[in-house]
Amino acid sequence: ASTAMLPSDILRFVKEAGVEPTMLSFPKKGASSSAAAPPSGKGGEKPKPKIPPKKDKSAPKAANANKKQTKKGETQLALKWKKDENFAMWYTDVIVLSEMISYYDISGCYILRPWSYKIWELIQEWFNPEIRKLDVENAYFPLFVSQDRLEKEKDHVEGFAPEVAWVTKSGDGDLAAPIAVRPTSETIMYPAFADWIRSHRDLPLKLNQWSNVVRWEFKDPTPFLRTREFLWQEGHTAHASFDDANVMVRQALELYRRVYEELLAVPVVPGYKTEKEKFAGGHSTTTVEGYIPGSGRAIQGATSHHLGQNFGKMFDINYQDEKGETQVAWQTSWGLTTRTIGVMIMVHGDDTGLVLPPRVAPLQAVIVPIVSKKCPLENLAAYCEGIKRSLEEKDVRCKLDDRVIYNPGWKYAHWEQKGVPIRIEVGPRDLEKGQARMVVRFGGEKIDVGVDELAEVVEKKLVEVQNGMFEKARKHRDDHLVQVTEWKDFVPNLELHNLVLTPWCGGEHQDWEEWVKDKSREESLQSRGEEGEDDRAATSVAAKTLCIPFKQPELPEGTKCIASGLPATCWVLWGRSY
Repeated sequence: ASTAMLPSDILRFVKEAGVEPTMLSFPKKGASSSAAAPPSGKGGEKPKPKIPPKKDKSAPKAANANKKQTKKGETQLALKWKKDENFAMWYTDVIVLSEMISYYDISGCYILRPWSYKIWELIQEWFNPEIRKLDVENAYFPLFVSQDRLEKEKDHVEGFAPEVAWVTKSGDGDLAAPIAVRPTSETIMYPAFADWIRSHRDLPLKLNQWSNVVRWEFKDPTPFLRTREFLWQEGHTAHASFDDANVMVRQALELYRRVYEELLAVPVVPGYKTEKEKFAGGHSTTTVEGYIPGSGRAIQGATSHHLGQNFGKMFDINYQDEKGETQVAWQTSWGLTTRTIGVMIMVHGDDTGLVLPPRVAPLQAVIVPIVSKKCPLENLAAYCEGIKRSLEEKDVRCKLDDRVIYNPGWKYAHWEQKGVPIRIEVGPRDLEKGQARMVVRFGGEKIDVGVDELAEVVEKKLVEVQNGMFEKARKHRDDHLVQVTEWKDFVPNLELHNLVLTPWCGGEHQDWEEWVKDKSREESLQSRGEEGEDDRAATSVAAKTLCIPFKQPELPEGTKCIASGLPATCWVLWGRSY
């Protein structure tokens, strides 16, 4: 059979399928190929100008140089890179083709498309009730901070100075004084804390805000992981004692562990940062550290800081205690960013695309009717709608994909690439038998299930998938976490993409920490036959301390630090990091 279509309809169809058409100019009937394009001004008609294919503005310029070319006619549903072939390019493919992000015309800034933003909303929906249990309230503070306030705490501003973005003009005129765009909110919030806190009865004060932050990162930006603007929550609290503040620090960090492990199915190592790596101007920093199997690198998941009284003294956050004496408040700050999404993608994604943990999947199940000439959509619509209602009654986030412009095979590939945990296929035979086929994204399992029990089976399967994804990721991490007690084994294990746990003389020994960084870089480059690495690169072959884990293996008496040879006081976790 044949049909007639308007050119505009054809263009719309192929563009929705992800194909950019190339316009060709054909010679007139009867004209030779040489006469098809006569030179201008000498007989014949002027040739039609060749219309070049439009450039894809959604792709980064840096990536285009290494990007595999899409063959003519391909819909770009398939990734061009495999995860173990070129991890960085695989990641770029996944986040673009799965409709997580689009690129923007300012380097380091990205558009979070609805698919990724919904994941962030689901994290928020879980996190807000949890912090309310801790008596933390949400608020919002301005985006801008004056230069005087930002520079009030010397160590703090020095830690952020290279990344601060400044507003210096308004229209055609210069501002009287530059205004910083917030890199973090300590210096924005704490003058208000000083106004609000007068008595011990005003404590504790516990606030959280969901906001954006700008840090003008100069190294190679990576969507979700290292961006010049990102979204986050930042909690800020004030307490009457060191111990009360310390409890808050650990409570916040425990929530971050749960976000990664319970929602994102990503195992993390909680611990303390060393003095060298702690938050600028703070007393101590705790962290949860993740591991990316595809690159063999660690990544900082989230941090919770005990600020001590440093900021309280700088911003006069004083109060009268029960004895009427003036005291300085003890403070904390803690933050979780959209980096979480990038970590999840890197840990779980495969050569087909995203693999989403059910708890944060925007859609947990998609229903795809298998239509044909013999079985049009009308025959399956009511049956599929019934399945959808039964899933919704179980609070399963689901969708019926009844678009007629795409065939079932295209839909299968599309939703697999977007990482939907479960696909439910419904064809004429399923209708006859009163069943549906359930296809699981994680592992590829296919099961025919009776329609009456389908919703219950899906509900249980989502829990099973969530747990299975976490266990798989934990095994990958544990297989690459090794204990080393001699320096000769340190760099070889880094080269094997391992995290390395070593005896250490203490987090205060910043000089030896720097020695390990330099020595590991030198030996790694030497083993690879390379002379050096680009200082502008976002990642390095050098090792850095990730954390001093809370859970410490036994440390035999007399154990020496792997670097200094001094008596070891703890185990510290090292790795190459993002």
